[in-house]
Amino acid sequence: MNSIRLRPLSHFFLALFLTFAAVGNSTAQQGAAAPVATAPEASKDGVTPGSTAAAAPAAAAGATTGDAAAISAGAALFTQNCAQCHAINDVVVGPALRDITKRRPVSWLIPWIKNSSKVVASGDEYAVKIFNQYQKQQMPSFQLSDAEITSIISYVTDESGKAPGGGVSKENVAKTDGDNTTTADAGATASSSTMDILLIVLVVVLLVLVVTLVIIANIMKDVLRGRKDLDGRDVEQLESRFDLAKIYRSPVVRGLALGLFALVVLYESVQGVMAIGLSQGYQPTQPIAFSHKLHAGENQINCSYCHTSVYKSKSANIPSANICMNCHSQIKTESPEIKKIYRAIERKQPIQWVRIHNLPDLAYFNHSQHTQVGGIECQTCHGPIQNMEVVYQYSPLTMGWCINCHRETPLNTKGNGYYSNLVKLHDKANGAAPFTVSSNGGTECSKCHY
Repeated sequence: MNSIRLRPLSHFFLALFLTFAAVGNSTAQQGAAAPVATAPEASKDGVTPGSTAAAAPAAAAGATTGDAAAISAGAALFTQNCAQCHAINDVVVGPALRDITKRRPVSWLIPWIKNSSKVVASGDEYAVKIFNQYQKQQMPSFQLSDAEITSIISYVTDESGKAPGGGVSKENVAKTDGDNTTTADAGATASSSTMDILLIVLVVVLLVLVVTLVIIANIMKDVLRGRKDLDGRDVEQLESRFDLAKIYRSPVVRGLALGLFALVVLYESVQGVMAIGLSQGYQPTQPIAFSHKLHAGENQINCSYCHTSVYKSKSANIPSANICMNCHSQIKTESPEIKKIYRAIERKQPIQWVRIHNLPDLAYFNHSQHTQVGGIECQTCHGPIQNMEVVYQYSPLTMGWCINCHRETPLNTKGNGYYSNLVKLHDKANGAAPFTVSSNGGTECSKCHY
């Protein structure tokens, strides 16, 4: 007799599976079609030489604005200049800034931020009160324009409108209700939840189908074994067993396993040879347990506050103990780790920090050229430094790694006459290809080795 096959049943299960897959795909497309807030794309032209932060909008001095660009610029300036000593809701070194414009007018805040010492010396009652209240801790003067200070105040005002826990205060509910970002987040969350539920249901259904098929197959085998009219081919197929040992003894399988093992050994050997002399992942124990996650991450202290020469020198200096004392003369003074700083100052000895990032002497590298002129963020080379409890070398810092960055990083040459002829010659020879660091000679040997 002909072999008995379960084609109608298998077709039914296949159709059921495809139905679930189609429903899942449709739901995913609906979730993707929901309006979402998109982050601004990076400009093809790259960064503008000489810029280290977003430019402040041309706002009228003495008046804040709710413009998103002004708030964004103010956030960048606040992080770079103010976050070391101030927070919106908490007292750090200086007072919390929530609702600062309700305590002092903008016309008072601008000269105070530019030169607080001058305002205190003038005898201003409020300025003297703040100065005495915070142990006569002198706020540094800032060389910021009125427009930049106004954008910082706009950012603080915007943050003041939010609840301390990160939500939105009642007076800002109406404004937020019409925000596409809020709608998009809600839609994305609902879509994600629906997809999770659908996937769980689909997995359960597939498991049930597998178990059902196994049970049906066993039942059919029992039925067939009881029949007397089966021919030799049917009996052979019915009694066939999966022989794992036969597959293992196959020359083809053994050859593939041996070849795969040889490739793995060769790959690991090459990787080991290529890694000689590299320090990626190097994470030494420092003499003082300093946490970048706490300082740069949670407290948002700008890198340049401690590494003062990062924007103006060939090297990014290791901060002196005096910089630590700007805050720790009043914060956590009883901490065992902070007492180590006190002892170093009393003994007039530098703290013996262990260097992590180190280039060979044959390679020339200038920090300011990359950070100030190129506008490169610290995280580009040092990784998520704001999340590191103990700093480690994130990037390989190899020549190939540097050259690839020079080949891929475009330069913003607009408005800079120095590049005019270079860009014309480049566009003539390369068409629409972007003008990169490499196009400006950034991969020539003499740039780094001389």
